[in-house]
Amino acid sequence: MPSFFEKFDKIKPAYDAIYNVVLFLCKILLIIDILITTMAVTGRYVEFIPDPAWSEEVVLSAMSYMAVLAAALAIRKNSHIRMTAFDKYIPEKALIVLDIISDLFVFALAIVMLVVGWQYAVQIGSRGTYVSMPSISRFWMYFPIPLAGGAMILFLIESLYNHLKRFYVVKEAK
Repeated sequence: MPSFFEKFDKIKPAYDAIYNVVLFLCKILLIIDILITTMAVTGRYVEFIPDPAWSEEVVLSAMSYMAVLAAALAIRKNSHIRMTAFDKYIPEKALIVLDIISDLFVFALAIVMLVVGWQYAVQIGSRGTYVSMPSISRFWMYFPIPLAGGAMILFLIESLYNHLKRFYVVKEAK
């Protein structure tokens, strides 16, 4: 079993790269949100600064992408909301098994997000356009859900691997 873990550990740089790309994307989306919101709010009070009609929809779309991608990032760092009050009372192996079960449920949710989210984006999203930007499909409004589902699946695979690795390391230590 240790040779399997040694081989799989070589993939970690790829996960680091994916994490950094998603994190960079979230940072860019935050900057876009701040700049457009600043321009829109300032444009309401200062005459020579434009207040474009599309600003609200773009800000909301960027915020949607940022929120779901940040949730996927939290999976990798294990920083999502979780109850840990009883962790110190539970044996290490049992805690790892509970973490695996929890990740499997989140994995199922991620698959639903990917599959159903993609269906909604393609079927419902492609039928309409943004109100203030009639040339842009509403596909982009629905696309954050399958995108986050895919990112969650990637990071959950790594999380499940890390749990299995911890389980076998704990098992070998005793």
